[in-house]
Amino acid sequence: MAQKKEARNIGVNVAPPTEMCTDPYCPFHGTLPVRGQIIIGTVVSTKMHNSITVKKEYLWFVPKYERYEKRTSKYHAHCPPCIKVKSGDTVKIAECRPLSKTISFVTIEQVKEKLL
Repeated sequence: MAQKKEARNIGVNVAPPTEMCTDPYCPFHGTLPVRGQIIIGTVVSTKMHNSITVKKEYLWFVPKYERYEKRTSKYHAHCPPCIKVKSGDTVKIAECRPLSKTISFVTIEQVKEKLL
């Protein structure tokens, strides 16, 4: 009889997932600490194993023309099995230690409402 392990407090104001997982890189059910930046973006790709690609759009001011231009940044993030996401979803990712060559973020929440 395995005890149901509670999701641990990661220090960020997000609701823990309802499902359980045994992923050691899950911030709620594993031992991965989160720190630093928290980014909200749109999932572009879920083709990697337990990882996603997130796109963030922002406005950048160009002083010469006194106008803003739209720019994008792409982040690779680990996605634990207890958080179910698909392409087009809005997610919140948090910075963590480097997990691979390109992955230094982990998914902590799927944002329900659409933000500007």
